[in-house]
Amino acid sequence: MRKEIMMFALAMGIATANAQEKVTVGENNGSEEQPTLTKEVYPQKEADGDLYHGLTKKLTFDRMIPPHGLEVTYDKTVHVIFPAEVRYVDLGSPDLIAGKADGAENVIRVKATVRNFPNETNMSVITEDGSFYTFNVKYAAEPLLLNVEMCDFIHDGEKVNRPNNAQEIYLKELGSESPMLVRLIMKSIHKQNKREVKHIGCKRFGIQYLLKGIYTHNGLLYFHTEIKNQSNVPFDVDYITWKIVDKKVAKRTAVQEQIILPLRAQNYATCVPGKKSERTVFTMAKFTIPDDKCLVVELNEKNGGRHQSFVIENEDLVRANTINELQVR
Repeated sequence: MRKEIMMFALAMGIATANAQEKVTVGENNGSEEQPTLTKEVYPQKEADGDLYHGLTKKLTFDRMIPPHGLEVTYDKTVHVIFPAEVRYVDLGSPDLIAGKADGAENVIRVKATVRNFPNETNMSVITEDGSFYTFNVKYAAEPLLLNVEMCDFIHDGEKVNRPNNAQEIYLKELGSESPMLVRLIMKSIHKQNKREVKHIGCKRFGIQYLLKGIYTHNGLLYFHTEIKNQSNVPFDVDYITWKIVDKKVAKRTAVQEQIILPLRAQNYATCVPGKKSERTVFTMAKFTIPDDKCLVVELNEKNGGRHQSFVIENEDLVRANTINELQVR
């Protein structure tokens, strides 16, 4: 009998504790239900740390971006290789020093500025493809990993879920378009390899430079080009220029040119071997061409004279295909 009374009292105590987890805020006047304080809301009195004033919701673990663990030392340099160009680096402590490797835009080198610094710190990196990476960094006399390669969400091995380190970070030059989506669109155009435009191109000295398609999505233009080397001599690309020029220029008249700079390039070719071809997809901000002007695309050979060029009219731009579906894998 005593045992049953103790079990009943214990059950009543648990029920009372659960009932106290929800506290009504304000009084109910009968018009509508008032919000309640639960475990997900910080208490109104200070329990640990600074006091939150007012109704403040807790950040749960599903909102957290899990950091990677990184060890650094004073006598050796740790290199972190990212899948895209690094745009932003932030260090949580002056005990660290970091910077881009000379001549490499996607490699960060990290070292400790103080021997045996005691406290753990952090490092955050944003890359050109819109990915966000975060690291918890601590000192180690002999770091286990001196060279680290990070993966993006396309090549991380997951087929369904994206990892938490690949967030949608929007960059100024792409406007309202996600850098991740821009990259996927370029990969899709390159993979499908369709020739939508069949009347724009140039062929000289065994080299053919073609415009295979013009596409548009969310305020951006995508140009699919191809270099065909039908000779036996490799073609080394020096530079490619995109400029809007006057169609007709009178003698003794200054030529006005407007240079258009690509925002992104997928599979940018620097050398085309003999009897081979290379394709590139360029991304540009939306623009149109006045009636008395045209867009000239020039391909220049390094230490050579097999230069190529073709002309794009405004009517070609306005007929750009809209991208409705993607094919990546």
